[in-house]
Amino acid sequence: MEHYTTTLTAPAPYDFDLTASYATYFQKRYAADSYMDGVFSRLLEVGGSCCLIQISSFGRIESPELRLVVKGRDLDDRIISEAQRQAVRLLGVDQDPKPFYLMARGEPFLDPLVQRLRGLHIPQAASVWEALVLAILGQQISSHVARLLRMRLVDNYGFPVTDNGSAHHAFPRPDVIAKIGVKGLQALKISQNKAKYIVDIADEIVSGSLDLEELQKQSDEEIIDFLTAIRGVGSWTASWLLIRAFGRSDAFPVEDLALRRTLSDLLKRDTSPLTPTRALKISKRWSPFRSYVTTYLFAALRSGLLSE
Repeated sequence: MEHYTTTLTAPAPYDFDLTASYATYFQKRYAADSYMDGVFSRLLEVGGSCCLIQISSFGRIESPELRLVVKGRDLDDRIISEAQRQAVRLLGVDQDPKPFYLMARGEPFLDPLVQRLRGLHIPQAASVWEALVLAILGQQISSHVARLLRMRLVDNYGFPVTDNGSAHHAFPRPDVIAKIGVKGLQALKISQNKAKYIVDIADEIVSGSLDLEELQKQSDEEIIDFLTAIRGVGSWTASWLLIRAFGRSDAFPVEDLALRRTLSDLLKRDTSPLTPTRALKISKRWSPFRSYVTTYLFAALRSGLLSE
């Protein structure tokens, strides 16, 4: 394979290890992303071609510099440009968390958490399609089961490439999912309802009647309204997509039980999770940085800083 190497610079502070670890749920591999031995890897499909991107850090948190290596056959300017764009997106390289940090200084429970997780940027999914499928798979099940389903989907239907003895899989394209159909997803132990939701969305994308990426131009409210009109997509899923697919800074998935339980514990309210109404009211004081608050809370949970 051909190689192309370049340098990416992120606004400081940027903790590459923490951000890459969060992107993979503090696992060596999660869905189509992997992070092992200091290298974040991802296989992308760009206009019918595949390229493997590998990102590592050679800077420091306060002076971050990342090395991006793009590998593929017949690399051209179009593929390299898209690989760079995706690298920035996947690991939140262009984000500036400093305004959020200034806000957090006034929060007794939030400021210590921010100091422990300083430099965490918010990873993004490679596409709205990918984020939506992953979110649907994670609805109303444990994080362990959600990981298994997401891994099975990628391993069975994602295009494979082997590099230096390691296998990488791209995230399955809509046309692939449309072709395998509901029964193909059910064979992975995905429930019939979720399989139908995902295949229906894939069919609409393939037919040209649905363009999820066009939603990037819409407001938060317009995105929520559009997504929740899709069968199988509720406010929990739509709110998480604002964070993970659209890069919006002020999303708050108030229906997430783990989020409300954690906030209740940190705010020392009582042993019960906050109600959605109460949690939403409290969250308004963190606007317009509620996506950061949500991300930092889940980073603390997934890394073991906080217990669920």
